[in-house]
Amino acid sequence: MEAFITHWSNQLFGKFQSVSIMMVFGLVGFIVSILFYHGIKYLLMRLSGTSYKAVSRNFSFSIRFFITVVFLNIGIAFTNFQDKTAHTISKILFILIIISLSYILIRILQFIKDILYLKFDVNVVGNLNERRARTQVDFLQKVGTAFIVFVSIAIVLMSFERVRELGTSLLASAGIAGIIIGFAAQKSLANLLAGFQIAFTQPMRYDDVVIVQGQYGRVEEITLTYVVVKLWDERRLILPISYFIDNAFENWTRTSSQMLGTVVLYTDFSMPIEPMRERLKELLENEGKSMWDGRLALVQITDMNEQSMQVRILVSAFNSGQLFDLRCLVREKMMQFIIENYPGCLPVRRIVSDPLLNPLSGVKHSDA
Repeated sequence: MEAFITHWSNQLFGKFQSVSIMMVFGLVGFIVSILFYHGIKYLLMRLSGTSYKAVSRNFSFSIRFFITVVFLNIGIAFTNFQDKTAHTISKILFILIIISLSYILIRILQFIKDILYLKFDVNVVGNLNERRARTQVDFLQKVGTAFIVFVSIAIVLMSFERVRELGTSLLASAGIAGIIIGFAAQKSLANLLAGFQIAFTQPMRYDDVVIVQGQYGRVEEITLTYVVVKLWDERRLILPISYFIDNAFENWTRTSSQMLGTVVLYTDFSMPIEPMRERLKELLENEGKSMWDGRLALVQITDMNEQSMQVRILVSAFNSGQLFDLRCLVREKMMQFIIENYPGCLPVRRIVSDPLLNPLSGVKHSDA
């Protein structure tokens, strides 16, 4: 078989037979890769209506690249390059096969992550388990990718004779090198260990609502070394991942996204409370129905001073975002209710001007 291909290519292409053979094998490999990719895509389309989209994102290039490089490595056996040229081309193709294999393994990890993301959808009410799973999947995918890249670089470097000699020399002084690397990578290792701790003990998760350094935001991304918190005004707060192990922070969705919130109003002492309770109930069952979770709705007098009384309205909502909107709605509508129905019950300042009771008022008493 080998003699036939060599003889046929020699007659057809002459002195450029080796280059032509490589081009032919590369072209055949590219065609086979397209057919193989579309075969997998068609099969997944028949089995699942959503998985094929993840295949398109992750394997459209990686499969073609890998199969083409494999065919090029096969084709090198049918060429008659000289020793130095053959060695160089073989080395390049070896590096390409390592890179393509590593890349396809990385895309497999990403494909698994995409499939699990479809299974654990966070756009649902009560998404605690989904956010927990996504946090672990995301972290493990990043660790796996980093490990594949590290091993691939090591294999490529060790394929060079000079690097192998250097590696042997380093192994002879492994004790000293280990100490130096340990000191140099202390913070990096601390962040990596903090990442493992966060992924599995989960003081926070992906999409958690947190208060960090006095800022309100959601956990947008958790990497191996840092965490990105998306603040309420679209800014991003980026902190080292070890920060969340070493420092206190508020997590508003640690066990549940449901929250309680208050609205404080100040009224005159003559304001009746029962109509406010009825108005609040009506408001929550109609305009605030989509935000109120039905758990709690209270109107209470919580404090008084010499000028007014403090009325606290306590409501509950499905999550912090809806709670904020619900509090704004309740504050606006309840104040409007008081103004329209009880305008005399707004806070007032009382001044006594009777000269008998207040001689300094400036009002003179006239004798009858």
